[in-house]
Amino acid sequence: MKDPTLRYERNLWNRGFRFVAGLDEVGVGCLAGPVVVGCVVCKKGFRIGKFSGLRDSKALTPIAREKFAKMLKSSPDIAWAVAKVYPKVIDRVNIFQATRLAMVRLAKKIDPNPDFLLIDGAAILRSVGIPQKAVVKGDKKIFSVAAASVLAKVTRDKIMKRWALRLPGYGFEKHKGYGTKLHYKALKRLGASDIHRNSFLKNV
Repeated sequence: MKDPTLRYERNLWNRGFRFVAGLDEVGVGCLAGPVVVGCVVCKKGFRIGKFSGLRDSKALTPIAREKFAKMLKSSPDIAWAVAKVYPKVIDRVNIFQATRLAMVRLAKKIDPNPDFLLIDGAAILRSVGIPQKAVVKGDKKIFSVAAASVLAKVTRDKIMKRWALRLPGYGFEKHKGYGTKLHYKALKRLGASDIHRNSFLKNV
């Protein structure tokens, strides 16, 4: 598997864009918990260097994700932020719109304000006046998008571990809200909790 590169970012830097942001989401398909979006802006001229081996969060072990998350958060050459949208909003507006909502928040709040967005997936953000490009499987190709996925995943896993302490029996510390056999068994035994997405449980 090839590691993500800075090819997209460099191309945009060479075109005059200074603050290129990568965005990716985690938790779209979960039955419980928030959808979390990460945003990473690499300083113009940034080099991967010590971040060699950073990939899409799904391709890393939990230990590797934690390591890279700490490195990203402490790097002077990287700006980062995360946004969370919880089940009540997801149930009200649907998961696609909830994810878009989080991305729009990040595009507006991260400092420095990005002048170009690289978004994982196939849909752009039509409500923000920022040049952008949606890239299918961007988390496997683009460094800033992969980095955003790592920060989003680490953030979301910590949230679900905290919920596991508040709501014992569901196994959130293990499956993080995804629809595993363990999770389905817990739902049948305990019913839905406050952190479950009711719109996702209609066929459960």
